[in-house]
Amino acid sequence: MNSNKMIKRRDFLATATTALAVPYVIPSRVLAAAGKPGANERITLGSIGVGGMGSGHLGRGLKFQELGQAEVVAVCDVDSTRLANAAKKCADAGVEVKVYADYRRLLQRKDIDAVVVSTPDHWHAVQTVHACETGKHVYVEKPSSVTVREGQAMVDAARKYRRKVQVGAQGRSGKPAYYTCRAIRNGIIGRITKVDCWHYETPYDKNPLPDCDPPPQLDWDMWLGPLRWRPYNPRYCPGTFRWLMESGGGQIRDRGAHQFSTILWCLNADRQTSFTVEATGTPPPMGLWDCPPTIDITYTFKNPDWTLIWSQPGRKTGKTEFGQMFYGDKGRLLLEWEGARKWAEPEALNFEPPPGGFEPYTPGLFDDFGLNHMGEWLKAIKTVDHLPNVDIEIAHRTSILCILGNLAYLLGRKLVFDGQLQSVVGDDQANRLLSTPQRHPYHL
Repeated sequence: MNSNKMIKRRDFLATATTALAVPYVIPSRVLAAAGKPGANERITLGSIGVGGMGSGHLGRGLKFQELGQAEVVAVCDVDSTRLANAAKKCADAGVEVKVYADYRRLLQRKDIDAVVVSTPDHWHAVQTVHACETGKHVYVEKPSSVTVREGQAMVDAARKYRRKVQVGAQGRSGKPAYYTCRAIRNGIIGRITKVDCWHYETPYDKNPLPDCDPPPQLDWDMWLGPLRWRPYNPRYCPGTFRWLMESGGGQIRDRGAHQFSTILWCLNADRQTSFTVEATGTPPPMGLWDCPPTIDITYTFKNPDWTLIWSQPGRKTGKTEFGQMFYGDKGRLLLEWEGARKWAEPEALNFEPPPGGFEPYTPGLFDDFGLNHMGEWLKAIKTVDHLPNVDIEIAHRTSILCILGNLAYLLGRKLVFDGQLQSVVGDDQANRLLSTPQRHPYHL
């Protein structure tokens, strides 16, 4: 048996308890003290999940190492080929790292200050909570969680262990979203009454394949992690996990996590957590993937009153594959994509805020919005009483929108969500579906 599999939860938590016996856990060389700036020494980083988006984040970590702000010391992946490629990427940059097939081994290292989690969605909550328990700050990819209860656990862990958890909704660190937010918050189109999102359809599996043995480089049991056991199928991964409800949730949980985060920021609606949601969609005609290719979801908010619409394919009002149109009582304003890659509209770019008007913050220095976003996280780690710009609590509220949209589709009825109680009003069945069982030993 792989020795990595033999870490028992009680042993893991014992390690966490030992680590947390040290006040605030993070070394004084990293965390600023009250009244003085944080030290300039590097934050040591470990990367968990180094394929796809994780490879990009690893490159950004190496960039911050080049700038003297971080030091990449470890990489982890359940795919040995991806792991070897990540180690080579570091070596090519002149950086020597230790490699791990089991993230728990990496988290047991007391010399690592923070981790970047770029694993599939169903792993985000467990790995984030475990990282916080062992004293690590966390940058975790969006969406923050698969279920509402997982998201609550992530927020609780970040607060209990005083960790800075940044979620990878990079639009809030992108210059297009910055200019759009500044214009909308300062009244360019008046009071917002509706935001209409369009997005291309979620794919369905047009070429089903039979179950088979996993490829030799992949630890299939570890890849599944908290999910129920099932045989390997080539249609489950790597990136195609997004098209299954239990592991991905379709386009709305993938791209919607980006778009909704930017929308809530532009409307100053992060704390507007109660809403009603209705959804209709078309199930996939064939294959393993079970997310609806087409779907229409309407969210209704009160005090202030406005409506959020997510449609696949929707009413395309821009030139690109997805985006959102803000409708106000004095006009409308377009923002393509999620506010990161495509530039803001000229009206927003040229808008001059009134004296004393709202200023979101100074946009990042890098043209790469991913560098800006990771930089926001590193800044928060070094600064007392400063949360990253997509703190886990903000991201959790965004994920709730995506999760409840899918849930309304699955149940086929209108849901009323109470943001304070984080439950669906008068619907026991829906509330049971706000969490799912997790497989031992990969659970919270």
